[in-house]
Amino acid sequence: MEQADEHFIDAVKNLVPGAGRELGMPAESVLELFDAQLGSRHLDLAARRLRAQGRGFYTIGSSGHEGNAAVAAALRPTDPALLHYRSGGFYLARGRQVPGADPVRDVLLGLLAATAEPISGGRHKVFGNRDLAVLPQTSTIASHLPRALGVAFAIDRARKLGVESPWPHDAVTVCSFGDASANHSTATGAINAAIQVGFRGLPLPLLFVCEDNGIGISVPTPAGWVAHAYGSRPGLQYFAADGCDLVETARTAREAADWVRKHRRPAFLHLRTVRLMAHAGSDVESSYRRSDDIAADLRRDPLLGTARLLVDAGVLSPADVLERYEATRDRVLTLAAELAGEPQLTSAAQVMEPLAPRRPAEVARIAAGYGTNGSDSGGGVRLTLAQSINQALLDVLEAERGALVFGEDVGVKGGVYGVTRGLARKAGSGRVFDTLLDEQTILGLALGAGVTGLLPIPEIQYLAYLHNAEDQLRGEAATLQFFSNGQYRNPMVVRIAGYGYQKGFGGHFHNDNAIGVLRDIPGLVIASPGRPDDAAAMLRTCVAAGVADGTVSAFLEPIALYHTRDLHEEGDNGWTAAYPGAERHVPIGRARTYGDGSDLTIVTWANGLHMSLRVAARLAAQGLHARVVDLRWIAPLPVEDIVREAAATGRVLVVDETRRTGGVSEGVLTALVDAGFTGRMARVASADSFIPLGDAALHVLVSEPEIEAAARALVA
Repeated sequence: MEQADEHFIDAVKNLVPGAGRELGMPAESVLELFDAQLGSRHLDLAARRLRAQGRGFYTIGSSGHEGNAAVAAALRPTDPALLHYRSGGFYLARGRQVPGADPVRDVLLGLLAATAEPISGGRHKVFGNRDLAVLPQTSTIASHLPRALGVAFAIDRARKLGVESPWPHDAVTVCSFGDASANHSTATGAINAAIQVGFRGLPLPLLFVCEDNGIGISVPTPAGWVAHAYGSRPGLQYFAADGCDLVETARTAREAADWVRKHRRPAFLHLRTVRLMAHAGSDVESSYRRSDDIAADLRRDPLLGTARLLVDAGVLSPADVLERYEATRDRVLTLAAELAGEPQLTSAAQVMEPLAPRRPAEVARIAAGYGTNGSDSGGGVRLTLAQSINQALLDVLEAERGALVFGEDVGVKGGVYGVTRGLARKAGSGRVFDTLLDEQTILGLALGAGVTGLLPIPEIQYLAYLHNAEDQLRGEAATLQFFSNGQYRNPMVVRIAGYGYQKGFGGHFHNDNAIGVLRDIPGLVIASPGRPDDAAAMLRTCVAAGVADGTVSAFLEPIALYHTRDLHEEGDNGWTAAYPGAERHVPIGRARTYGDGSDLTIVTWANGLHMSLRVAARLAAQGLHARVVDLRWIAPLPVEDIVREAAATGRVLVVDETRRTGGVSEGVLTALVDAGFTGRMARVASADSFIPLGDAALHVLVSEPEIEAAARALVA
């Protein structure tokens, strides 16, 4: 028997019936919340039992945190909730608010990794259910707080734009997390951003709930730290309660929720809790905690507190409490036994089914609706890469009411390189706007906007800055459809200015050529156009894929080509193009081939395309004829096109402006080997180095002389 289980039973036996003291809230409400608390506790106990039997796969529980059931009672079942993994009481109480829901069954199916589990379909044990407005969150520390900020922001923004949202116009977003997570940069950044949004007078109905049990796995949180850090922050309304006292928690949570709903400003609800039954089933708490500290937490058990309250008020006798406790145990264990044979995922295809749905015909249809305005207004004028992207963004903003373009400097300034110039004036500041300088907040805002029915197109100013917030793509954006079995989605197109070749300007923070962190994110589409006409068409494709399939795309834009006009010689305008009309569509994962040379195939993209076309022209003048394949898509790679064009010449040179280690060329060459290509292969790639200032950059980046020499050597 678990120590918490044994202690509760013994302590209840020793309770003395009271003389009917006031509860402070209706007895029926207390009993309902007590049942949610009991259910959460017995789910934790069942998880340990199932794990010991080899049938369960998750043992991080909510024991000691069951007071959060009162937070659910203070909110509406239509208020979006992003829950800490110890918010089991909240989840069960929320389930009791929705007719037909069975939250105990939900959690058990998750523990058993059963496909019938209602949110992830057996992919992870999470608290989530679309019918309960609970968005699934995995256990990454505090990574869900930026999304919660985005959801809260998007509720009112969707209403102002007239876009249908899954949440009511007066909804409150609630986000729970632990005291250890409160120290994570993701949490502190999200809370700071929430305060700043409120400071600017913008609506942000967000209730942060910190469930403070005083310890992060084995590391104690200094006593009083959470209150010290967040109790007196201007712009953040602070509420505090003993999370082990159900009535106090219910009263304070109601005050906090009502305050946020009325003022549309962020608030911080600090619940002082305890952690019972250690961090997880494999955790031996006695190895790092003193026995008297563990005993003190057991005495503060919130279940015991509620039981004492009910007994003191004469609502239940000690025997009634124990009968209720054991009846809950029986129901949970009986249901667990019934569900033990539920099917689990049995194939890779089944596991990956919701990861990256693709409906290319529907994407093409939607994308065609974004080309009309630009085609009409372009008048045949040849545009640069930056101008073409600007026009495509305007087309999308005109066609999609919920489209938003935001990031650092994208509004009045129009971006560092002028790519978004004029969009705020044309589309309005409610749809094209500047954010604070925090990439986690930018992507979190996109995550929340996407799940709220909007269509976010955030900008990351430089590729190097993405690394500050890459987990928002990996751990949050790309996983949502996977862990919700396709029920939730956060479509977005993340525009990122990147790569090198800026004539030595800026050093490595402005010339970053490392994209390995993006290439291995399952389901993420990576687009990287080089030419203006491709850029517009591919941007429209990415947006359409977001609308059709909930696709998350990274749109990598080569800075050095933004304003390039010429290709072979000054004044030839070879790197400009007429704006593509609605009929011009670039499907995801399809390359573009230049020329039909039979001596050599050069595979490249972005800056490499510009260089390779120049090299190919020089080689042709000397009798060596190459065809140049522009990948355009880094993920998924256009393998079919690569293999076909490689077979046409029997020789392949990959020109890779990213790094030799972890670069794109590794994937291209591997794809050729996997396809059985037996011709000659070679590559040129940038060095495994950061990019320095000045002309020194030329020593570590791929150059045209390198490409030409490698081409000659391959053919020789």
